[in-house]
Amino acid sequence: MSDERGRGRQQERPRPQHDFVQPARRVAYEVIAAVRESDAYANLLLPTRIKRAALNTADAALATELTYGTLRMQGFYDRVIAEAAGRPVSAIDPAILDVLRLGAHQLLATRVATHAAVNESVELARQVGSRAATGFTNGVLRTISRSSTEEWRERILADATGEDDRLAIEHSHPVWVVRAFRQSLRLEGREAELEDLLIADNAAPRVNMVALPGLVPAEETAGLGEPNAFSPTGFVLAGGDPVHLMHDHNGRIRVQDEGSQLAALALSRARPAAQGERWLDLCAGPGGKAALLAAEALAAGATLVANELVPARATLVRKALAAVPASVPVWEEDGTTFGDAHPEAFDRILLDAPCTGLGALRRRPEARWRKLPRDVAELSDLQSGLIDAALGALKPGGILAYVTCSPHIAETRGIVATALKKWGGTVRTLDTAGVVQGLANSPLDLPADGGSVQLWPHRHGTDAMFITLLERTD
Repeated sequence: MSDERGRGRQQERPRPQHDFVQPARRVAYEVIAAVRESDAYANLLLPTRIKRAALNTADAALATELTYGTLRMQGFYDRVIAEAAGRPVSAIDPAILDVLRLGAHQLLATRVATHAAVNESVELARQVGSRAATGFTNGVLRTISRSSTEEWRERILADATGEDDRLAIEHSHPVWVVRAFRQSLRLEGREAELEDLLIADNAAPRVNMVALPGLVPAEETAGLGEPNAFSPTGFVLAGGDPVHLMHDHNGRIRVQDEGSQLAALALSRARPAAQGERWLDLCAGPGGKAALLAAEALAAGATLVANELVPARATLVRKALAAVPASVPVWEEDGTTFGDAHPEAFDRILLDAPCTGLGALRRRPEARWRKLPRDVAELSDLQSGLIDAALGALKPGGILAYVTCSPHIAETRGIVATALKKWGGTVRTLDTAGVVQGLANSPLDLPADGGSVQLWPHRHGTDAMFITLLERTD
């Protein structure tokens, strides 16, 4: 096949007069393409596209499975496509490659009939590529369909160069991410759990909800789902549309991972709050933890300030905080300046630091393909600046919760160790594990080191949140 057929030249792409692609597949393709073209977030865009297309419940579920399944296993599918096409995926037009990935997922990981997966993929290729690209798409997908998933797995894994490469191929993670996970688990003496973690990353997560404490009577959540395994402020949604549930309760019930709930509660419940305490959420966007902290502050007689540098995210914070009947100012300041701009001004500070997001790959599977090792170094510099500023803005005797949605050592223990070294004896680590265990519904499986808590999808059913509580002693 010529490169022209594989690439599907942009100038030859006709505008279709009729759309013969099933709506769920059309929505899935549009989201996958937007993720590639404009760095869209699938978890934010997909609900909007489902609503715009007016999909029924069954089609919405199919669109969700096709979108997330394709994004999660993209690395594995790219290996299969390259083998079937006889060329690297870099030589295939990106729009056609999206079609092939979506088709490969249907053929290798769903019960969709082969003829439906191939025929509708060919129609998609006709609409987004050149006429020549349709033959290319048909040929590649027909080739994929002739072998079972297990046969393709054996064929692709035969090229693995080592154990980490094998795991990266089979479970569709970049090799550097696999190695980072291995190092973090090794620190806990649990390296043998690596494959379980990778498998959990590719499983659809439960929908966890938080009911803002003090604002949602118990009878309002009765029958909506089972209580969370650990967080005392939420539940696992039994079914239905969480967006409608959030709307019906004016945001007092909202989607929030159980790990995120525990991170916010670790700060608010580390010890009883004194009347008049002043709290800060330093990097508050998009506002989920800020809303939970605001409810906790209201009940404790404390006040909360939320800060978010990015205006669009600050708007989301204000929207989230509207659910809480309290005045919570939202500042738009550079968090790295707080130590100088607001010295020793806050009793409790949540620093949910910007990070790679490697702990939430179940919910944002595209993040694994966007991040590179150099991103860790850049973010580590920012995280160090933020934790230093947060400690400067903390009153003597105050508590800082350093939180990331990443288990990467350079973003977690490394940042805390650097801060402790810089601040010397004026900052100490609290028994974070003891605090979290004390507020949890049931005991968590945590290592003996109590200075920090690392949650895991495979072990706790949460995002891989890292939490460390620090106290200023001077």
